[in-house]
Amino acid sequence: MKFTKGAIEVFVENEAGSDQKNCFDEQTLEYIKTVTVSRKYPYPYGFLPQTTSGDGDNLDCFIITKRVLKSQEEVTVEPVGLMEQFEDGVADPKLLTIFPDEGLAITQETRVELTDFVVHAFDHKRTKEIRVGGFYGKKEAEELIKDSLL
Repeated sequence: MKFTKGAIEVFVENEAGSDQKNCFDEQTLEYIKTVTVSRKYPYPYGFLPQTTSGDGDNLDCFIITKRVLKSQEEVTVEPVGLMEQFEDGVADPKLLTIFPDEGLAITQETRVELTDFVVHAFDHKRTKEIRVGGFYGKKEAEELIKDSLL
Protein backbone atom coordinates (compact mmCIF):
# COMPACT_ATOMS: atom_id res chain seq x y z
CA MET A 1 0.00 0.00 0.00
CA LYS A 2 1.25 3.44 -0.83
CA PHE A 3 0.53 6.14 1.70
CA THR A 4 -0.23 9.44 0.05
CA LYS A 5 -0.48 12.14 2.68
CA GLY A 6 -4.15 12.73 3.32
CA ALA A 7 -5.46 9.58 1.58
CA ILE A 8 -5.49 5.90 2.52
CA GLU A 9 -7.23 2.82 1.14
CA VAL A 10 -9.37 0.90 3.64
CA PHE A 11 -10.91 -2.56 3.21
CA VAL A 12 -14.32 -2.55 4.96
CA GLU A 13 -14.88 -5.64 7.11
CA ASN A 14 -17.91 -4.67 9.16
CA GLU A 15 -20.91 -2.49 8.46
CA ALA A 16 -22.26 0.23 10.74
CA GLY A 17 -25.35 -0.83 12.67
CA SER A 18 -24.48 -4.53 12.57
CA ASP A 19 -23.45 -6.84 15.40
CA GLN A 20 -21.84 -9.19 12.89
CA LYS A 21 -18.03 -9.23 12.84
CA ASN A 22 -16.75 -10.51 9.52
CA CYS A 23 -13.32 -12.10 9.52
CA PHE A 24 -11.10 -12.00 6.43
CA ASP A 25 -7.65 -13.24 5.56
CA GLU A 26 -5.88 -9.89 5.66
CA GLN A 27 -3.38 -10.92 2.99
CA THR A 28 -5.75 -12.35 0.37
CA LEU A 29 -8.95 -10.54 1.50
CA GLU A 30 -10.79 -13.87 1.36
CA TYR A 31 -13.80 -14.25 3.67
CA ILE A 32 -13.24 -16.67 6.58
CA LYS A 33 -16.26 -16.47 8.90
CA THR A 34 -18.73 -14.24 10.74
CA VAL A 35 -19.21 -14.05 14.51
CA THR A 36 -21.67 -12.07 16.60
CA VAL A 37 -20.38 -9.36 18.94
CA SER A 38 -22.10 -7.80 21.95
CA ARG A 39 -22.59 -4.32 20.44
CA LYS A 40 -23.49 -2.97 17.02
CA TYR A 41 -20.70 -1.24 15.13
CA PRO A 42 -21.30 2.51 15.37
CA TYR A 43 -19.39 3.16 12.13
CA PRO A 44 -18.00 1.05 9.30
CA TYR A 45 -14.85 -0.75 10.43
CA GLY A 46 -12.00 -2.20 8.43
CA PHE A 47 -8.26 -2.27 7.97
CA LEU A 48 -5.40 -0.94 5.86
CA PRO A 49 -3.98 -3.71 3.69
CA GLN A 50 -0.20 -4.16 3.68
CA THR A 51 0.28 -2.76 7.17
CA THR A 52 0.94 -4.34 10.52
CA SER A 53 -0.17 -3.13 13.94
CA GLY A 54 1.00 -3.85 17.48
CA ASP A 55 -1.14 -6.99 17.66
CA GLY A 56 0.37 -8.43 14.46
CA ASP A 57 -2.78 -7.86 12.38
CA ASN A 58 -3.28 -5.12 9.82
CA LEU A 59 -3.89 -1.60 11.13
CA ASP A 60 -7.58 -1.26 12.09
CA CYS A 61 -9.75 1.67 11.14
CA PHE A 62 -13.12 3.22 11.93
CA ILE A 63 -14.65 5.28 9.12
CA ILE A 64 -16.63 8.14 10.65
CA THR A 65 -19.33 8.56 8.02
CA LYS A 66 -23.05 8.68 7.37
CA ARG A 67 -22.56 6.72 4.14
CA VAL A 68 -23.71 3.13 3.95
CA LEU A 69 -20.60 1.04 3.30
CA LYS A 70 -20.78 -2.68 2.65
CA SER A 71 -18.45 -5.42 3.78
CA GLN A 72 -15.65 -6.10 1.26
CA GLU A 73 -15.90 -2.58 -0.16
CA GLU A 74 -12.63 -0.67 -0.57
CA VAL A 75 -12.72 3.08 0.01
CA THR A 76 -10.32 6.01 0.00
CA VAL A 77 -10.53 8.05 3.19
CA GLU A 78 -8.52 10.62 5.10
CA PRO A 79 -6.91 9.83 8.48
CA VAL A 80 -7.92 12.46 11.05
CA GLY A 81 -7.25 10.80 14.37
CA LEU A 82 -6.13 7.86 16.42
CA MET A 83 -7.71 6.02 19.34
CA GLU A 84 -5.47 4.06 21.65
CA GLN A 85 -6.85 0.62 22.46
CA PHE A 86 -5.37 -2.16 24.52
CA GLU A 87 -6.62 -5.73 24.19
CA ASP A 88 -5.45 -8.09 26.93
CA GLY A 89 -2.61 -5.65 27.58
CA VAL A 90 -1.45 -5.48 23.94
CA ALA A 91 -1.58 -2.17 22.07
CA ASP A 92 -4.09 -2.32 19.20
CA PRO A 93 -4.62 1.30 18.04
CA LYS A 94 -7.52 2.27 15.79
CA LEU A 95 -7.27 4.86 13.05
CA LEU A 96 -10.15 7.32 12.79
CA THR A 97 -10.92 8.40 9.24
CA ILE A 98 -13.42 10.46 7.27
CA PHE A 99 -14.53 11.22 3.74
CA PRO A 100 -13.33 14.85 3.38
CA ASP A 101 -16.36 15.85 1.29
CA GLU A 102 -18.74 14.99 4.16
CA GLY A 103 -17.26 17.57 6.49
CA LEU A 104 -17.52 15.33 9.58
CA ALA A 105 -15.09 15.55 12.49
CA ILE A 106 -14.16 13.57 15.59
CA THR A 107 -16.25 15.09 18.37
CA GLN A 108 -16.58 14.30 22.07
CA GLU A 109 -19.78 12.41 21.18
CA THR A 110 -17.82 10.33 18.65
CA ARG A 111 -15.18 9.52 21.28
CA VAL A 112 -17.83 8.42 23.78
CA GLU A 113 -19.61 6.29 21.16
CA LEU A 114 -16.36 4.59 20.07
CA THR A 115 -15.22 4.00 23.65
CA ASP A 116 -18.54 2.41 24.60
CA PHE A 117 -18.44 0.14 21.56
CA VAL A 118 -14.82 -0.95 22.00
CA VAL A 119 -15.13 -1.60 25.75
CA HIS A 120 -18.36 -3.62 25.39
CA ALA A 121 -18.15 -5.29 21.95
CA PHE A 122 -16.70 -8.44 23.48
CA ASP A 123 -18.75 -8.58 26.69
CA HIS A 124 -19.72 -12.12 25.64
CA LYS A 125 -16.04 -13.11 26.10
CA ARG A 126 -15.69 -12.53 29.80
CA THR A 127 -11.95 -13.24 29.81
CA LYS A 128 -11.11 -10.54 27.24
CA GLU A 129 -9.90 -7.26 28.75
CA ILE A 130 -10.22 -4.18 26.55
CA ARG A 131 -9.54 -0.61 27.49
CA VAL A 132 -9.29 2.68 25.64
CA GLY A 133 -6.40 5.08 26.18
CA GLY A 134 -6.15 8.53 24.65
CA PHE A 135 -7.43 10.08 21.46
CA TYR A 136 -4.91 11.81 19.22
CA GLY A 137 -4.97 13.89 16.07
CA LYS A 138 -4.07 13.68 12.41
CA LYS A 139 -0.30 13.97 12.94
CA GLU A 140 -0.21 10.92 15.23
CA ALA A 141 -2.47 8.98 12.86
CA GLU A 142 -0.17 9.67 9.91
CA GLU A 143 2.91 8.68 11.96
CA LEU A 144 1.23 5.40 12.91
CA ILE A 145 0.44 4.66 9.27
CA LYS A 146 4.04 5.32 8.20
CA ASP A 147 5.35 3.12 11.03
CA SER A 148 2.90 0.33 10.12
CA LEU A 149 3.68 0.04 6.40
CA LEU A 150 5.19 -3.30 5.37
